[in-house]
Amino acid sequence: MKKILILMMLALVGAGVAMAKKKAPGGKPDIVFAETTHDFGTISEDGGYVTHEFTFTNTGTAPLVILGTSASCGCTTPKAPKHPVAPGKSAKVAVTYSPKGRPGEFTKTVTVRSNVPGKKKSILTIKGFVKPGKTSNARK
Repeated sequence: MKKILILMMLALVGAGVAMAKKKAPGGKPDIVFAETTHDFGTISEDGGYVTHEFTFTNTGTAPLVILGTSASCGCTTPKAPKHPVAPGKSAKVAVTYSPKGRPGEFTKTVTVRSNVPGKKKSILTIKGFVKPGKTSNARK
């Protein structure tokens, strides 16, 4: 009788472990950026757009989805991947800044929204100094 009881208990424990493994399919995504700030240094107002790509990795165990991006002003344009990023894989968020008509120091932010539980927003920052161009109003 003892042997049957012990065998039943072992079977129940084994079934519990198997069910626990099945309850967590995929896990959770996580996002880690290699850097969250980029300094362009001094750029020319007449030099045209400048772009920096922020690399991130999904360090979680489920696909990471970028739900959207938004910039702190119209002079900054973010572009993120539209496809899910698999666990262990990397992708990039490109941030483009337009210096035309904006001489002087600048600091702009981009908010990246994702499906990461508890950390749905990441903030990226670009900064630098725009040297006035030939047609700039700043020199008049």
